[in-house]
Amino acid sequence: MPQTLSASDMVTPGSLSPPTTEPTDGEQAGQPLLDGAPSSASLETLIQHLVPTADYYPEKAYIFTFLLSSRLFIEPRELLARVCHLCIEQQQLDKPVLDKARVRKFGPKLLQLLAEWTETFPRDFQEESTIGHLKDVVGRIAPCDEAYRKRMHQLLQALHQKLAALRQGPEGLVNADKPISYRTKPPASIHRELLGVCSDPYTLAQQLTHVELERLRHIGPEEFVQAFVNKDPLASTKPCFSDKTSHLEAYVKWFNRLCYLVATEICMPAKKKQRAQVIEFFIDVARECFNIGNFNSLMAIISGMNMSPVSRLKKTWAKVKTAKFFILEHQMDPTGNFCNYRTALRGAAHRSLTAHSSREKIVIPFFSLLIKDIYFLNEGCANRLPNGHVNFEKFLELAKQVGEFITWKQVECPFEQDPSITHYLSTAPVFSEDGLYLASYESESPENQTEKERWKSLRSSILGKT
Repeated sequence: MPQTLSASDMVTPGSLSPPTTEPTDGEQAGQPLLDGAPSSASLETLIQHLVPTADYYPEKAYIFTFLLSSRLFIEPRELLARVCHLCIEQQQLDKPVLDKARVRKFGPKLLQLLAEWTETFPRDFQEESTIGHLKDVVGRIAPCDEAYRKRMHQLLQALHQKLAALRQGPEGLVNADKPISYRTKPPASIHRELLGVCSDPYTLAQQLTHVELERLRHIGPEEFVQAFVNKDPLASTKPCFSDKTSHLEAYVKWFNRLCYLVATEICMPAKKKQRAQVIEFFIDVARECFNIGNFNSLMAIISGMNMSPVSRLKKTWAKVKTAKFFILEHQMDPTGNFCNYRTALRGAAHRSLTAHSSREKIVIPFFSLLIKDIYFLNEGCANRLPNGHVNFEKFLELAKQVGEFITWKQVECPFEQDPSITHYLSTAPVFSEDGLYLASYESESPENQTEKERWKSLRSSILGKT
């Protein structure tokens, strides 16, 4: 069935050592999980571990993990201000005369950190004050090497381009996701059916992959942290994650839309032979989605075909060769916490790592299950330990899951886009649930008293008939 963002609906039963810092009262570093990174520590210690020096640069995995999770405890703009302040203080960049030899060792590391930050979390830099911090700290090291100023200009240029692309968003991101209720089936003369736009299941699976990757590209890694979290009890600021999951929510709405589009296309034809052809077409599309590694579209198609208005069409299903459909259902069976799907996902992920072609790199996970996994990780482990320290071990596991997804969403789609098909997928009207039931009952009459009463009620409310 279509998914929603509510948890109840989505849940189905550097080689160099860092600068030394004095541990705070009761702080236990524990077994380091990254080179020099503790399993738990105070927020101040973790911030210090992020700050580069002339002789130290944090591991890439640490940078991603801390920048991803730190927003639960401190707003990104405040974190940036503190990092810049520590850099100025430790490198004595506020002095009238700089130690040029040391700054030339420190400068490239600072710019590298800022580049990684702006590339991975560009939305952290939407406020003008954050750009001011960047310009200030780089401006202090620029007298030692003018190349630093040039590199900063390139960094800001890339940042502005990325933010502009994110603001633009994919086609139909907001307005096309709302199902509509037809008062009657639209006349065949004005309704464009999907099979009239694309009759090749392989092509449609490829175009669905285009739509999926385009929408995935706009989801920032920080949205996973902001989706299922509460305000940090030790933070003095307002939560920094409210209203910041719009692209994640829009992607879940896309899943719902595809479910309803599949059901609409099946319920629309007047003759059961045509409806059976549409069902068999979607079965072939789903199978090709599985072969591509597009599990999100696969699950949406299966969910659409399992919606009650479709599954009740017994006379239609009697004309369908269902063997292939049952195989796909087995692959996406929720039994054992989606054991079969997880096995297939691991296979696709391994194929992606050893890919010899761009097509083999594609991995589009069943998104609502990914959200469920992250939700339970968040619920099952505390953000802070009883002594108030940040549970960094938890966030390493979170970063592992989110980082894998970020790698998958950055894959370039190898298939040539057909704008007429992707436009249809994103904008074609779909029935609401009531509209689907009405179309289903008109296609195959109600069989029992419950269906007859529902049909009568629908006709009364939607058609204005008694």
